[in-house]
Amino acid sequence: MHQPPPEKHASQTRYLLAVAGLGGLLYGIDVGIIAGALPYLESSAAQLWKLSAQQLGFVVAAVLLGSVLSSLGAGALADAIGRKAGMLVAALLFSASIPMIALADGYVPLLLGRLLQGVSGGLIGVIVPLYLAESLPAAVRGRGTALFQLLLTIGLVAAALIGLAVAQQVETVAQTDPAGLPAMQDAAWRRIFWLSLAPGLLFCAGVLGLSESPRWLLARGRREQALAALRRTRTHADADTELAAIGGTAGGAAGSSSGAAAGSSSSAAAGGLGGGAAGNTTAGQHDGAAAVAAGAADEGSLLQRRFVLPFLLACLILACNQATGMNSVLAYSVNILEQGGLAGSQANWGDVALKLANALVTIAAVVLVDRKGRRFLLMLGCGGIIASLCAAGALFLAMDHGKADLRATLAPLVKNEALTLDASTLRALAGSDAYQLEIAYSYGPLTQVRTLRAGQALSIAPPTDIDGDSALGAAFRAVHLNPFPDMRLAQGAPLVIERARLGAPPTSAQGWLLLACLLAFVSSFAVGPGVCVWLALSELMPNRIRSNGMSVALLLNQLVSTSIAAVFLPTVGQHGYAPMFFAWAGCTVVYFLAAAFLLPETRGKTLEEIGRYFEGRSKRVATYGTGDAA
Repeated sequence: MHQPPPEKHASQTRYLLAVAGLGGLLYGIDVGIIAGALPYLESSAAQLWKLSAQQLGFVVAAVLLGSVLSSLGAGALADAIGRKAGMLVAALLFSASIPMIALADGYVPLLLGRLLQGVSGGLIGVIVPLYLAESLPAAVRGRGTALFQLLLTIGLVAAALIGLAVAQQVETVAQTDPAGLPAMQDAAWRRIFWLSLAPGLLFCAGVLGLSESPRWLLARGRREQALAALRRTRTHADADTELAAIGGTAGGAAGSSSGAAAGSSSSAAAGGLGGGAAGNTTAGQHDGAAAVAAGAADEGSLLQRRFVLPFLLACLILACNQATGMNSVLAYSVNILEQGGLAGSQANWGDVALKLANALVTIAAVVLVDRKGRRFLLMLGCGGIIASLCAAGALFLAMDHGKADLRATLAPLVKNEALTLDASTLRALAGSDAYQLEIAYSYGPLTQVRTLRAGQALSIAPPTDIDGDSALGAAFRAVHLNPFPDMRLAQGAPLVIERARLGAPPTSAQGWLLLACLLAFVSSFAVGPGVCVWLALSELMPNRIRSNGMSVALLLNQLVSTSIAAVFLPTVGQHGYAPMFFAWAGCTVVYFLAAAFLLPETRGKTLEEIGRYFEGRSKRVATYGTGDAA
């Protein structure tokens, strides 16, 4: 049989990586595009359509709702219609959402378009890493999944650049034609969404040229198609060997139904792929593949003992990934840097530097992940995160040292649940022209954290315009799953000064040192956890639970992320940044230990070899638990 030249396999692999990378780009754009569009949506569409703050907030949060719902069902969809078809559905939904949003003439189509964007993002986040894990050769699987993360970060940057370009156009109109500003603002947010349509269409077209996942094909008894899919990116000999390892038979070697049922790892672990000889018939081969399909359907429960260990380990890795605090650091980086000693513009440039470092180090991780291995990068990254978080926490402790606690001084100055201090009063309290006031206050569940320097005045007034829960928030609160407090309770609540520290401002050197710590933190995350989390998610799950297991694990990931976001500001308000950094460092120690002692090295291993490893671990645990001899 004619065998394609090696460069043909390499080009097919590059094509697969490019298309999957576009999926990561879409995921990043999905998350980041609203930031640039929101100011113009607020100033034009919200006024034109009389949207309330709650409705506008729901438009922003609709992507999260769609993503949570679709990620939970993405595995089942990918199992039902295939990985390729699932990616195509995601691409079509994203492409359809853009004109629905950009041409919206009211709240309902705008909301539906954003929901579709979220559904698309949830599908992409599950199905693309799943497809990469099942389709790429073991030698480049890490690079492929790392590329997904790299393009995701580039998608976030691309969304920001689109917003920046349109913002400059709006600013030009504001200066040259003020009368045309309302029309320009209305066009601006629509233009931002239109500009994000191109990558969606490219992803849609690219998916059409992909082959289906060979493991999905084999699980449905379509052995010849599975072999053809493998041969697109592997030599014929490698493809035949891998097909046999997956659980079917290749190159004339066949298995009985019991052997085929283990494409299943159990018979392969015993040392064989079935009891058949090389002369088995084609019909026997198809029967074997069909047995694999039947086994996959019957034995795919997440609660089976042999699946529990890898599933729980993947969930632990995802939870620890969020507990490093990466999302909160990036979201509040400007505030953190300002309180740490950098002036406003310097803090903003520091924020840019952090996001740039995230993207650049991810490029290095793409190269290293298949050379150095997952465990090495995770341990390296976690070690760097622990050191940088502890250093940043120690810096904040040093900055707080010697500052006066003003809570008792400010309490008598509160009038009608409001507090106003002019610059001269603050200067008198500080006893110096150079000072920094860090104040955290609350009205019921509403917590605010502010940093003021010399020349700035303080004005705190009761909140008067707070919307209650959205319909989604109310539904989750009814079943006690909403970690955020009900902000309606803030109206009419007394003013409480949670924290007020006044003293000398941090030095510029301390500010730059803090930025260096955060750069080390972001770089450590990018080189290890940022890339390896997608690999852990897709590689650790055995074939029979991979799709549904990834869905459940990603939902857990979102719940942990939301919970951390809910406690971040209240914790900082009462105790400052240092305890938060130390808490994240403690969680990362758990992450480091999990990587060092629980996580197997999966570099260069097929998914079936990884599955056999965990099945062996589960058997040893079961034997130990029953007291049987090994």
